[in-house]
Order: sequence, then structure tokens, then C-alpha cells
Amino acid sequence: MDYVAGMADDQLHFTPSQEANRLLVDEPMALLIGFALDQQVPLTRAFASPLELKRRLGHLDPAKIAAMDPDELDVVFREKPALHRFPGSMAKRTGELCQVVVDDYNGDAARVWKEASSGEELRDRIAALPGFGKMKIASLLAVLGKRLDVAPTGMADVMPTHPTIGDVDSMATLESYQAHKREMKAAARAKRGA
Repeated sequence: MDYVAGMADDQLHFTPSQEANRLLVDEPMALLIGFALDQQVPLTRAFASPLELKRRLGHLDPAKIAAMDPDELDVVFREKPALHRFPGSMAKRTGELCQVVVDDYNGDAARVWKEASSGEELRDRIAALPGFGKMKIASLLAVLGKRLDVAPTGMADVMPTHPTIGDVDSMATLESYQAHKREMKAAARAKRGA
């Protein structure tokens, strides 16, 4: 798919909740936390969890989260309903992510992309975040470029050429994307079993 910078979306359509979807745009830390949690749970649950975390803590301030006692953050993640299938490990990862945002970006998650001078630098900044592997890097690049109008020089050169959640612009396209992902996973399982 070709990358063309446009106008930034006012929400990301990653959950059934408009409030959660707007938070992903309004608070950059929410977007990063959603991506950190997006593994081994449904995408909608991962990206709804930053709003629930904010409700429980009263904020998504990376400095405050990084400064929390890890055991206290663990309790917050385990509170019913748990924020993730693996609340303990994801509480730890969230704390580590917040610490990187504090240490490297002075507590401002948006600086991860706003201060990147090139697409390549942006890709490297995302790759340095805890828990961000190849698929998450590509997906976050696509979301930033296609949905949030982040366009440093050379952004087109690092944009993924395969479908990602960056292509999701409505609940209908979210459903199509999720169906495609299920098909890909089923095909991979069948190939491993063959």
C-alpha cells in the first residue's frame, strides 16, 4: 500500500469505545501502552486497556508510572478485570516503557515521533522501546504515518507494504483486518502442522 500523508485522525478505531479510541490520539502515552499490550490478547482489549489504566491511576503520566513500586503497578494490572492475559509481565513492561519515555524523551511520549528527523530515525526510536519487535514497529509506523499524519523525511521508505492496523479507519475495516489476521494465523498453524 502506498503511503500518502494526509490529515490526522481524531481517533483510532481500534476498540468499540470512542472514548478509548480518542485517548489513543489525545495522549501519546496511551498509544504506546496499547502497542506494548498488543500481544496474546485481542487487539481491541489491548487498545482499550490504556483507558482503564488511566481510570485506575487517574493519569497516564509516564514519570509517575515509572516511579511506582512495581508491586503496586502489578496490583493495578491484576484488578478485575485484569488489563491483560498476563498482567504481571505487562505491568512490568509498561513500567519499563514509561521509564524509557522518561529517560529518553523527558516524559513526553510524543517526542518519540515528533522529534525524529527521518523515517529511519523514527523506526530506530520505536525499535528501542521495550517489547517492540518487527511487527509492532511496522504497525506503529503505519499508524503514525497513515492515521496521525507523522511525516518526517523518508517516512515512505520505512512504511510497511503489507496490511497493518494503520489501515484501520473504521469499525468495519477493523473487523476486516481482524478477519485477515485470523486467516493468516490459521494458515501459519496449518503449515506448521503439515
